[in-house]
Amino acid sequence: MKFIKQSLALFALIFFYVSAQGQEVIKIKHQQGDMTPIVRKAIENISDKQVKISFEKGTYTFLPDYALEHYSTVTNHGNGLKKVIFRLTDFDSIEINGNGSEFKMHGQVAPFQFENCGAIKVTDLTIDWDIPFSFQGEVVAINEKEGWRDIKPFTEGYSWELRNGRVYFPNINGFSFDYMGSTLAFDKAYKRVAHGAWDMNSDPRYVEELSNGNLRFHEALKHYPNVGSILHSKGEKAQNRYAPAFQIKESSNIFFEGITIHHALGMGFLFERSEDIVIANCGVFVRESSNRVVSTIADATHFANCKGEILIENCEFKHMLDDGTNVHGTYVEIDEVIDEYTVRIGLIHFEQTGFKFADVGDAVWFIQNPDPTRGVINEVTDVKYLNEKYSELTFKSPVPKNLKIGDIVENKTWNPVFTMRGCIIKDHRARNVIIKTPEKILIENNDFSSMMSSILLRGETFFWYESGAVKDVTIRNNNFKYCAYSGSPHAVLTVTPRLAKSFDNTILYDSNIVFENNTIENFDSAVIWADRVNGLIIRNNTIKRTTDAQALYPDRPQFELINSKNVLIEKNSYEGVPVISLEADEVSRSTLKVKKNKGFQKLTKK
Repeated sequence: MKFIKQSLALFALIFFYVSAQGQEVIKIKHQQGDMTPIVRKAIENISDKQVKISFEKGTYTFLPDYALEHYSTVTNHGNGLKKVIFRLTDFDSIEINGNGSEFKMHGQVAPFQFENCGAIKVTDLTIDWDIPFSFQGEVVAINEKEGWRDIKPFTEGYSWELRNGRVYFPNINGFSFDYMGSTLAFDKAYKRVAHGAWDMNSDPRYVEELSNGNLRFHEALKHYPNVGSILHSKGEKAQNRYAPAFQIKESSNIFFEGITIHHALGMGFLFERSEDIVIANCGVFVRESSNRVVSTIADATHFANCKGEILIENCEFKHMLDDGTNVHGTYVEIDEVIDEYTVRIGLIHFEQTGFKFADVGDAVWFIQNPDPTRGVINEVTDVKYLNEKYSELTFKSPVPKNLKIGDIVENKTWNPVFTMRGCIIKDHRARNVIIKTPEKILIENNDFSSMMSSILLRGETFFWYESGAVKDVTIRNNNFKYCAYSGSPHAVLTVTPRLAKSFDNTILYDSNIVFENNTIENFDSAVIWADRVNGLIIRNNTIKRTTDAQALYPDRPQFELINSKNVLIEKNSYEGVPVISLEADEVSRSTLKVKKNKGFQKLTKK
């Protein structure tokens, strides 16, 4: 308590308020020690609805001890009582300028939460943690027959201990994961996922310390990592996404520039039911001098049920344990048809509970089994929140007479126009971009390298329940190099819905996709896998087969079409060893046009 009393006594000395054109300005001076109570006090004393907080350049430390506790629902993370450093709500405008400062976090904290703000601007700051919520070690020996691996654990900058045959990490403020959980092998030289690596959930029978300080993990694996690779573990699935660095809910006119995130206990930027968003000249990556191989524990950027314009421009995202960006709506499931105008709906995935699916005035689509296409449109006139999983929706017009339990609903109002340009996304787990919105999508002039598919277009009425079908996509002038290098098969561009078994898997889902003027340099053959697409143009692309890495699935075709219609493949060129150019089933072949391509082999039947 001594420190907080001293800090509050110095309150007037380390920041002061000024007024400029109706905007309250808080200037925070740099000082050593825990800044959490200082920032908390400053926020509590704000009296205006238009505020700017400006930091003197320096490195600031934020500890959880005196942070605000707030019960938070955080989509694609874990809900619960979070310790929040900056909780900023109900402002007409809020601006934060770091002036080149670094915010160093410690322990389980949620750095920024913005909610119900009319305008948000955050510029020129870096976020990191002193100790990451990870365990890392170099593989020095394996014995597949006996089922063990020897790991030289990282100690400098990490926190863990071995107790009773189990590794506990990160051992911070009483919190530890008690088993390894999600674990992945990384290439030590490149700080990227190892070539051909598989995700695994590690739960060793026991771990022993050897005489040289290395750890022997007694665990039979389906896929063993290579000696010399770095194994990274992030702990139990239900606990390893505490909070994003930035969480923005129900806000608008949002602008981030000059933000760098070296680590976060979840995603980098998370936007929920917000509109008109720009992320410019920002970065998510580990420090060049760091021995870490992971930046954020999940996606660099994530957008759930947003609308308006989203722009990601001139950014660099690397070393995440999930996607560069994920843009989607949310499918909810009919739990009961209460009456002619009212239904009870449920949020199905455990990391979506508490999410605000719809509000009064929103238009929704009803999607009825077995047809996955968008059906009747209706307007919400009332929402009754029951609990984090269930709500009751009342509509302006009667619901479809044949609506039944298990049918799904998609929010029509909250879908964004999305643009990504001039970005570098590489050296991380999963996809560069995964996107689902029926509005216009433009992805251009980017440099991509991906563990899985570089770009994935996939609505899901199963597991994640992320809607929905795309209707207007242009992917052009991008460089794809070293893509789809995970152990499981992927293509540079994959378009395939993931629907529950109750839906008809022959009905077309996505439409109007253009993939043109891109350069693909890859060790493997698969470029595009398209399933249930109506309208796909593959045009003027340059494809080069490289020999810089071992082919993982050399016999896959460059283009694979399943249950698709109106596909045009023209004026593309291929250079490299002969491969199967295209496989198409009978449905796809009936409207397929292929012309004026160079270096392609004869088409084959599927």
